[in-house]
Amino acid sequence: MHDAIIPRLFRERYNKIAPSPKLFSKIIQTPLKPAIRVNTNKISRDEIVLRLKKQGWQLKQIPFYENAFIIENTSDDNRIGLTIEHFMGYFYVQEVVSMLPAVVLAPQKGDLVLDVCAAPGSKTTQMSQMMRNTGLIVANDNDFLRLKPLKYNIEKCGCLNVAITNIDGRVVKGKFDKILLDAPCSSEGQIRKDWKVLSRWSEEYVKTFSNVQKQLIKHAFEILKPNGTLVYSTCTFAPEENEEVVDYLLKTFENAKLGSVELKDFNFSEGLTEWQDKKFSPEIKKCIRVWPHQNDTGGFFVAKITKL
Repeated sequence: MHDAIIPRLFRERYNKIAPSPKLFSKIIQTPLKPAIRVNTNKISRDEIVLRLKKQGWQLKQIPFYENAFIIENTSDDNRIGLTIEHFMGYFYVQEVVSMLPAVVLAPQKGDLVLDVCAAPGSKTTQMSQMMRNTGLIVANDNDFLRLKPLKYNIEKCGCLNVAITNIDGRVVKGKFDKILLDAPCSSEGQIRKDWKVLSRWSEEYVKTFSNVQKQLIKHAFEILKPNGTLVYSTCTFAPEENEEVVDYLLKTFENAKLGSVELKDFNFSEGLTEWQDKKFSPEIKKCIRVWPHQNDTGGFFVAKITKL
């Protein structure tokens, strides 16, 4: 990959807010190492580590989540996804940053959880094992075609506490202890995995998501139980899809309170309090931005919100 094919507007836009812009531009042109999450619904962490190490896989522990590892040695002809252990559902191939929302939401045994935009099921299956297959997760997705991989992954991972629904996330009914809204977005943070993200990128494309995200977060907060927790996340860098959406929620509901996010040995930046001509609440600093060059990962944004 070559620096010249990063759109000029994209580079100018994020040079303003990315820490170490040169490092940012450099790392998004390098491939991402695969990561796996041990599926403790089916196997213990120690047993899968033993099995994979015997096969010659080099595993590097992900610091904020004990059941996850980066695969240090991989190539196109030696993929972790072709192992019998992956076929059996003993582990799930998942980006490091994709594991953040469930860790921040921290669902407990017996919780009633809504995953608003669940397909293909990475975070649903992660939450299932965190809840030890108890309680109930409503795994919703409004795209009927995406239900097939969602159902496949839930079954493969042995998740017995999940019900699938196919409803527009803006009209889901119920009251939930915890809600995960990993919103549809412009996916800028996935450039290292899919370079085609940049071929469809434009500021107009970014702005098309912001309005839907605001509708989704507003409804998610309305169906959250008092003292419940809502985690809003995206895999994009765009403030219009991140801080602006969370700021909209804080301005709409007086009882929405942002909580701080703590992650062990993992680097991130705080949320922006202004972007272009917009100023956001000082509270927005509590949101986290994960830039790819901070931990050699994809890009991500996470906000943790409590309903007072």
